[in-house]
Parts: sequence; structure tokens; C-alpha cells
Amino acid sequence: MRGSLYAVRSKAGWELRVSLDLQVDLFWWMDRNAECMYLLSNGMPLGWAVEVRDRFKPLNEMKRWSTREWDQMLKRELQEELRIEARLTSSGKSRDLGESLKETSLLGELRGWLWKEGRLTELGRAVLRNGGSRMEGSLLGQVELGVRTAEKIEAMRESNLWRGDRARDENGAWGEEAGVGRDGGWEKVAAAGNEAGVWEKSVTAGNEAGAGGGAGAGGEATPLAEAAQRLAAALEGRSLLEAELQQLLAERLPGLAPAWRSAVQHAHLQGRVQLTAGVASARRREAGPRWRRARAPRCRRCGSEVHRRTPCGSCGSRGCAYCEACLALGRSRSCALLLRGSSAGAVPPPGAGGGTAAGLAPTGSLLDRWGLSPAQRSAAGQALSFLAQAQEAPIPGAAHGRPSRPLAPRRPYLTVSRPSRFLLWAVTGAGKTEMIFPLLRYALDRGGRVLVATPRRDVVLELAPRVAKAFPEEPMAVLYGGSPQRWGDARLILATTHQLLRFYHAFDLVVIDELDAFPYHNDPMLGFAAEAACKPDGRFIFLSATPPLPLQKEIRAGRLPHAKVSARYHGCPLPVPERITMVSVELCLRRHSLPPALLRPLRFSVQRGAQIFIFVTRIRQIDAFSQLLRSYFPGLPIEGTSSTDSGRTEKVLAFREGRIRMLVTTTILERGVTVPKSDVYIVDADSDLFDEASLVQMAGRAGRSKDDPNGKVVFAAPAWTKSQRGAIRQIRMMNTAAYKNGFLKVKEVQ
Repeated sequence: MRGSLYAVRSKAGWELRVSLDLQVDLFWWMDRNAECMYLLSNGMPLGWAVEVRDRFKPLNEMKRWSTREWDQMLKRELQEELRIEARLTSSGKSRDLGESLKETSLLGELRGWLWKEGRLTELGRAVLRNGGSRMEGSLLGQVELGVRTAEKIEAMRESNLWRGDRARDENGAWGEEAGVGRDGGWEKVAAAGNEAGVWEKSVTAGNEAGAGGGAGAGGEATPLAEAAQRLAAALEGRSLLEAELQQLLAERLPGLAPAWRSAVQHAHLQGRVQLTAGVASARRREAGPRWRRARAPRCRRCGSEVHRRTPCGSCGSRGCAYCEACLALGRSRSCALLLRGSSAGAVPPPGAGGGTAAGLAPTGSLLDRWGLSPAQRSAAGQALSFLAQAQEAPIPGAAHGRPSRPLAPRRPYLTVSRPSRFLLWAVTGAGKTEMIFPLLRYALDRGGRVLVATPRRDVVLELAPRVAKAFPEEPMAVLYGGSPQRWGDARLILATTHQLLRFYHAFDLVVIDELDAFPYHNDPMLGFAAEAACKPDGRFIFLSATPPLPLQKEIRAGRLPHAKVSARYHGCPLPVPERITMVSVELCLRRHSLPPALLRPLRFSVQRGAQIFIFVTRIRQIDAFSQLLRSYFPGLPIEGTSSTDSGRTEKVLAFREGRIRMLVTTTILERGVTVPKSDVYIVDADSDLFDEASLVQMAGRAGRSKDDPNGKVVFAAPAWTKSQRGAIRQIRMMNTAAYKNGFLKVKEVQ
């Protein structure tokens, strides 16, 4: 994509702006008595325009600059991009950068003053005639103003129609008191261009629609203001590429699809939508007072460094950078438009205005209604106290019920304060989902927007009915790859962590479940997305039975508030794994036999009627091992499943309902799956693929039901490893802590 770049001087001083529809910008700034506007380019690669805008430093003398001086500024800011372009273009090796600037078509064909000293220039009139750039689907571009309209504008300039009740100064310039749009002047100008019957009112009347409901001068919403308001509302809290915007419009606002550029530009000028590029240079704070550029550009959607450049048919550049890390969600590249919608400020703490300081008692009714165990209640109460704490640095005006907070028009690369975080460290089967219900209720009751995210689709699908049952009155959206609710709008959202790449400063409370699970664990992209989805003054709640070591170190250092839940809700200890020595699965398959050390406990589990998990390390082992088990247990329903199995969901459901008694699987079922009366067997437990956290999680599938709290867990392997010892030590440590705190009905005897 290409975008226009212009400089404007208003009462606030000089600004550099990127535009998708120059006509909208020209009317906007003329209506606000801007002193002057200079067009630097009527169409350059969007990434270049964003780079120049973000690095812009205003100077007072810019009003006296000639075209040559503006070109020098543009050349200076784009020298790196032009150097890369020249290197990739065979004929550009011997060119001077100034010559490249002059001759390259990448910088557009038009530049010059659009508006100066209260007057429209010839270039400005040309923009009003045809927009000055490609503007397919422009609300303003649909109207052919033509030369006659431009002449009418000039005629009005000399007439009382233009001035209204005010007069020009002796030089013909319009001063501050001669506000062009404040006495309806632009309404008359728009009427002059209404020969096609499109404009009924001023284009810019009602440009404060975001704060005033979209009303124009006559109390009616203008088409452009109304379109901008509807689009900004649909984009609220989202971060979308152009292709994703088109999908959202097709589902929610099909009437706006042909005119989205004008509507987006108007909303951007209002401060409700931020325009940036998918990939742009990253800046970081180094030692010392200066900002320096990072070595490589970064994707502004996922935060990953970008190293690939390819020729681009959209912007014409020979070296358009694109991000490979988030390619599965659509191509983010340096000329790709990335739209970020503003959202309301975070829900205030008690007493900060708009809240119910006395009306909500975090340790009272919110905890009583969910039937929590003593251990669950203690942890949930600590988390509620964390949510109720006063914000350390509240953003002015971010109070419940106020209008959306506009996004800053410039410097989008500056980092914001990190959201406050809290960790619920709860053993497997402790009922973490039930513990977050009071937290969700607390945030929703205060008008907040809430997200519960988990790394895996299976867990999202399992959580959805439980959350829906707990909050029947609250509309909920469930988001994952292929979800029919992908563009749905709700205050309560359940999503996979990859879906967070499509949100920006959207949520007051973000709950990350199973943060130590693949693919969220050790993926900086998903961590970046989660943090970006939370409002800077929002709250993070992490849930985990096996938190990563960095978080454990933060806990020990006192930097991360947390609560530990060392007992399950039914008050019985965690099953402690027993170890058996047996040959590897590969050797069993080659011999077509199972060792007696494994068969004895398996027969015991079958006789007691348990549902049996058997975890293996390799997908390719599943079918053969399942067949081998069938030869020893004829008539017993035995199946295998993995991430590549299209029938995985149906098999897990059948296993949960008892129609399958033994399920051979990989670590895809190590988390988020609760099956009553289950036993767990982990074969090849000495494998490097099974670390301590994985072993604890797999062992946690047993004993979760109050009707069968003492499930069986077996580590079967040729060798005894550090991971196995660590997993057993961790389980016993939690049992000991639970007993000391009085959360266990009986003392662990193992």
C-alpha cells in the first residue's frame, strides 16, 4: 500500500501526518484554521511515510521552507530506505541519493503547498478535484468536484457566503476569528459540490462525532462522520491489517466496505484510530540520553525482528520487509496498513471515580457465591485484593463511563508502562477455573472488558461451556482459528493466545491460563501480543501449576505478587507417581510384547474400571502401540490420538464419556482435560521430551474427581532421571504444604 505524507501547522504547532484520503485531511485542517499544509508526497510506500512521521522533529522556520528544503528533509529521513532500494536496483548503484529522491516514482509525483496563508493553492485545488492520489472507495473521491466547483470555491472566497458574518484582513488572509467552518462556511462549500447529490451537509460538519454522537451542524450526523464513528466503534481495542479489516467490514459493516479509506482517515484525525505500518524500525532506550535505532526493523503486530525483504507489487519497493513469525495470521510487511483502534480507559480502582468502592466487597459476596474450598477461597481473595489496589500511575481521564481515550498520533514506538501482574500458582486439579470466576465477576461488574486466554484450542473449547454456565447473562465470544465468532464483540472473551495478535489495549483484565504450555511458553511473540492486548493500566492474572523458572525467581525476589494453592478442591492429596523399570517403547514394538512390570498395574487399572491415559513420546508410535495393547486387552475399547488426528475431538469426548477405556496420546492432552476416575501411565518417562513440568502436568490428570481422588500414576522408563525425581519432589512438596495449611482431609502417607 501507498500513503500520502504531509506537514501541517496548526495552533499546536507542526505535525507530520500520513493520509489514505487527502481530501478528508484537507477539509479537516481548513475547517480548523490550520495556518498551512505542505504535501511531501501524494503516494509513497506506507512504511516509508510512517518512518518519516515517527522521526519528525518540528522546526519553526518550516513555514518559510521551499520545496528544495522539504526535499532535503525527506532525503535525510529516508536515506537508509533509499540506500537499500538503490542497492537492490541494478541501475541504482551509481545514483546519488538526491538524484534517487528526485527521479524515483516511489516518492509520488506531487509535492508542494496545499494551503498557505489562509488560501487554497493550485495544488490544493487539484487535490479537491481528484484527490491527489489513488482513492478507490473514497467518500469524497466519489464526487467529481471538477473545475467548476473549484471556481465556485474561489468565488465564495470573495463573497459574503464564505465569510458569513466575519471579514478577511486587508491582505485577504483569514485570521483566527474568521473561522472557515465555524459559521457554516464549509457547509456552503460542500453544497457547491453537491451537483451529484452526494453531499447533503458539510464534509467536516460533525467531525467531533466521536465525542458528540456524530451530529453535524444541524444536529444530524453527516455521512462521513457517521461512517467514521461506526468504523471506530468496530475497531475499538483491535489491531488489524487491511485484509483483516475487510473481513470485519464484510461481516459487521458491509455498507462501509467501498468507502473504508475515507472513514478510517476521518476516525484517525479524530484520534480514535491509529495508522501505522505492519513492519517499521524499532527504537530502544540505550545507555545515555539518545534514542537509537535497532539493528533490524520489527513487526508492530507481533514484536518479532524482521530480516526478510522481497519485491512488492503493492508499494513498488524492491526491498519491502515482511514478518515470517506471524505469517500464518496474514502477511505483515512494511507497506501493510496496521490499524489500531482506541479503547476506553481501564476500570478505576475503588475510590478513583466511577467505581463502587463500598458497593463491592472483594472478600465478601464475590467469594461466597462460587462454593470455593478453603484453599481456593484464600487464593481468590488475595487475587481480588490485588485487583482492588489503587493504580500506581493512573492515566488522567481514564474513568469508567467516559469517552474513548484517543491514541497518540505520533511516537507509537515508545514503550508504555507494563500492566501489573499476579500469579495463581495452583496444583493440577485445584480448580483454577473456578478461582478466576470471582475475578471475572469483579471486573465485569465495574464495566471492564475481560479476556481469558489459553495456548491451546482444546482447552478453550472445554472452558467455554463452564464459563458460559457461570455467566449466563453475559454475552461471550470464543475465538480460535476458524472460529465463527472471530469478529464478534463482547465484554467477556475466551481465546487462544494467537488470537491476541488482533487486539491492542483492549482489556482491563487479562487472564493467561497455562502460561508454561506450548506454544505460549518460550514464544516472545505471544508474550508480546498478550501484553499489548492489555491496557497499560489494566491487570494480568497468570495461572499455572508449573510456573516457568523466571517467574519463580521473581516470586523469590519479591517482585511478583502471588498466591499458592497446594491442595485440590476435594481436600485429598495429589497422587504421587510410582516408578517401574521397563524397556523402551521402541523395543516393545520390535519384540511385539509388553513387559510384566507394565502389564500388572495396567490390569489393575482395567479391573477397577478406570479410564487410562497412556502418554508416549512420538506420534509415529501411537498406532502400533495401540494395536499392541489391543492384543493384550481384547474387547477393551482402545484408541490413539495426536495433534495430527482429525478425529481428536470426538475421541477425547468418547474417552471422557467412557466409550473409550484406554487412550494412547502425546502431550497434547497433558493439560486442560478432566476425565473422572482416571489413571495415568507415562512410558519412556526418561525422554528429554518430558521435562519436570510436563511430568507434573501429565500426572495431574489422575485423581481430579472427588469420587475417585486417589488415581494411579506410573512413570515407566529404563532409567531414573532428574526430571522424574524433580516431578515427584514437587508433588510431595505441595502435599506437605497443603497438610500444614490445613487444606487436606487426611495426611499423605506416601
